[in-house]
Amino acid sequence: MTTKTLIEVKGLEKHFGQGTVRALNGVDAEIKQGEKLVVIGPSGSGKSTFLRCLNRLEEPTGGHIFFDGVDITSKDCDINQMRRRMGMVFQQFNLFPHKTIMQNITLAPVHHKLMSKKEAEARAAELLKRVGLLEKANAYPSQLSGGQKQRIAIVRALAMNPEVMLFDEPTSALDPEMVGEVLQVMKDLAAEGMTMVVVTHEMGFAREVSDRVMFMDDGRIIEEGTPQQIFSNPQNQRTKDFLSKLL
Repeated sequence: MTTKTLIEVKGLEKHFGQGTVRALNGVDAEIKQGEKLVVIGPSGSGKSTFLRCLNRLEEPTGGHIFFDGVDITSKDCDINQMRRRMGMVFQQFNLFPHKTIMQNITLAPVHHKLMSKKEAEARAAELLKRVGLLEKANAYPSQLSGGQKQRIAIVRALAMNPEVMLFDEPTSALDPEMVGEVLQVMKDLAAEGMTMVVVTHEMGFAREVSDRVMFMDDGRIIEEGTPQQIFSNPQNQRTKDFLSKLL
C-alpha cells in the first residue's frame, strides 16, 4: 500500500439545528491511497455524517477536508468536479426507476462528457459482467431484487472510474440473504486495491477486509486501529461496551 494521503480531515465540525446538535466534534482523520477504512459505532454517533462530509453532501460547519491536496471545503473549490473522483453508495439504491440498468449506469459518464455513449456502454457491460448482472442490462430497477439493485448502484459509481469509494451502510436496507452478494462485490473491489471508506454494521466484513477500523461515538473518533486491535483488544471502555453487544 502506498503512503500517499488521499483524504485528510482536520478539525471537522458539523452542527444541526442552529448549533444545538453537534453531529461531529473536531474530527481528525487521514485516509491513505489504497486503504480500506471501516467506520463503526452506535446509531447517532456521527458515522454517516462524517462520510457525507467527505464529498460535501453534508456541508461541514467547521474544519477542513483535503482531497488529493485540494481543500474541498474552500469556497473556490468546484465540488462537482471533485465528486466525480469519489464514488458514493447509499443505504437506498437511488436508481432512476424509468431508466434501464444500462441507462442508469451510463447517464453520468456521458452527461459529464467523460466518455462517449459507446465507451460508457462498453464500460458498463464490463462492470455488469464483473458483478454477475450482465443479463440485467435492459431490465428496469423494479425487476431486480434489493441485492441486485445495490450491486447496480456500486457499478454506477464505478462507471465514473473514481479514485475512492464511499459506502454509507450499503447493506442495511437489504434482506439478510442478500447481504452476502453485495459484500462480495465490495470484497472484490478491496482486493483490487480500491481506496474505500465504509460505514457499516457488518463486523465480519470489517474484520476481514479493513486495513483500519475507526470507532465513533458522540461525534468523535473514540478509538482506531487494525481490525485485530479493535476487535480482539479494544482499549476504550466505550468500544468494549459497543462490541460486547455485537460480537
